Amino acid sequence: MHALIVVSHPDPQSLTHAIARSFAEGVAASSKHTAEIADIAAEGFDPAFNRADRSAYLLQKPLPSDILREQERIDRADALVLVYPVYWWSFPGQLKGWVDRVFSNGWAYDEAPDGTLGKRLGRLAVHLIGIGGADGGTYSRHGYDKAMRTQIDHGIFDFCGAQVVTSEFLLDVNGQAATSHIATARALGGNAFTKAAPAGGERPRVELQG
Repeated sequence: MHALIVVSHPDPQSLTHAIARSFAEGVAASSKHTAEIADIAAEGFDPAFNRADRSAYLLQKPLPSDILREQERIDRADALVLVYPVYWWSFPGQLKGWVDRVFSNGWAYDEAPDGTLGKRLGRLAVHLIGIGGADGGTYSRHGYDKAMRTQIDHGIFDFCGAQVVTSEFLLDVNGQAATSHIATARALGGNAFTKAAPAGGERPRVELQG
């Protein structure tokens, strides 16, 4: 099976990139699976939703070629992995724009004129790894973790029918936890194709130490 790991960070030497590489190593540790890293910052992906995207959303014109390429990469994958730093308690702008443009009407979902919705990504397993400087107590106390899971896990992926299998925050990266996060990411990668979201909507969690 194949995992597409989308990483959004401008510095290839960052912890975010190191965690993405470690996840890929975990996937590849079994000869059964492969992983591909899509560095959308290095690739210069344009996150701005434009008039061509709007026309495609209305099903008036075909999707732009750069969006078709991204969708084809996802179509080749069994799992989509998003690895990103938490900026202002959400995705970085480029990754949010990637979702805005790539998860289009007619591909990620179908929106009929009468308002009915068809979910088209039911086959896709999703793994989410957010990387933050604040500690877990801060996220819990202010409800940032719950808010992010509501808007991302539910608002984006459940909307399209995709199964969020892993939803993790690797936190306190300015302290002693950074090194252990590399090992955690590798373990998550090793489990990428061993966990499946059950039909009831509750998803299993990979419990890891460190």
